[in-house]
Amino acid sequence: MKRVITYGTFDLFHQGHYNIIKRARELGDYLIVGVTSESYDIERGKLNVRDSLLKRIENVRNTGFADEIIIEEYQGQKVSDIIKYNIDVLVVGSDWRGKFDYLKNYCDVQYLERTKNISSTQLRGEGTIFNIGVVTDEARDNGIVVESKYVSGLHVESVYSEDKETARLFCEKYELDSYGNDFDSFLEGLNIVYIKSSLKKRAEYIEKAIEHGKYVISDSPMTLHPDKLKELFKKAVEHNVVLVEKIMLVYLRAFNQLVWLTHGDLVGNVVSVKCAISQDDFEGGKSFNETVAHAICAIIKLLGKDCLEVNTNAVKGEDGHFVYDMITMKYPQALATIEIGTTVDVEDELVIIGSKGRITVPNDWWNTGYFEAKVEGNEFLKRFSFNFEGNGFRYLLQELMIMISDQRTECTRLFYEESEALVDILKIINQRG
Repeated sequence: MKRVITYGTFDLFHQGHYNIIKRARELGDYLIVGVTSESYDIERGKLNVRDSLLKRIENVRNTGFADEIIIEEYQGQKVSDIIKYNIDVLVVGSDWRGKFDYLKNYCDVQYLERTKNISSTQLRGEGTIFNIGVVTDEARDNGIVVESKYVSGLHVESVYSEDKETARLFCEKYELDSYGNDFDSFLEGLNIVYIKSSLKKRAEYIEKAIEHGKYVISDSPMTLHPDKLKELFKKAVEHNVVLVEKIMLVYLRAFNQLVWLTHGDLVGNVVSVKCAISQDDFEGGKSFNETVAHAICAIIKLLGKDCLEVNTNAVKGEDGHFVYDMITMKYPQALATIEIGTTVDVEDELVIIGSKGRITVPNDWWNTGYFEAKVEGNEFLKRFSFNFEGNGFRYLLQELMIMISDQRTECTRLFYEESEALVDILKIINQRG
């Protein structure tokens, strides 16, 4: 007897789930289906699961294909299950290709191609699945395809690029339903558009998507023109949609706790905020504006949007290319500095200095999951650690789903006025650099 096992959350059960269970059953004589528990979903960073465990089990049982249903409760259980149940074949979706190759030492591992045009079309009319389209110049997804799988109710469906070959490559790489280079056709059937095109085209794509009534996520900065940004925000409110800037930092629990503790006088009156960041370390080497925008955002959240003065001290190499910059932002009672480099060695960290101590976020502070505080009168460091999964995109997507549910027209994690202040500062830096 050939024994097969497959696993899943099976939330908002749809035809795609049905098909993978059916195809798994066809690969053997006896099928075991593992359904993830609520606690395991939380542990592995699966957010916003809507159906109860009992309902998800019942939906699997109703397919009629599972000979046995078990609950997946902890990391590493798959190895134990394969040995315990004498499994011959593990079946997983092709979107996890390669992730479970280590289990080939125990059994055959089969990656099944995703059923296209199923999950989106079946549940679209019920309003339970929100379809995402990606606007891009490159065949790299910045994590949205994988990260969206951890937020229930989202499905990355299609990709647009001015270069049709780039769109095709992206579509094939991430197994999406469709691709193209006609923007109006691309927008049809979508609820959310993620815009990761070059800066010079972002505002144009944002505006068109908003006019079509789409919720929009855009890489930061969305534009370097303050007046244009205000126009985009105004248009989003008029069309009753949300325009979200992709600065994942503000959606992280650790960073929000850091801001709350700082404002709550943990280290006294703040006199200095220092951000150091290397472009090469930031998301695989983003542009200067994309990199420094995150540092400016951190400072605005900690010190406010009304800085008095901005100065930049850019250093360029013999070829005229940017090498290093020290940016200062002066506030009434504090000074913020941003140290940013490309080819020079800059040690990534965020340091907040107050009258009663300091808070330090080491290394890649823009992915804040941990920070420590040295408080006056206490010889021991206070350490704060929070769960952080993936590249952080799932937390932005989770918040967006809450905003949609609440019918909000403004993101409360990064207010429109804060985004506008960020672009004002960026404009000064670009003019003087």
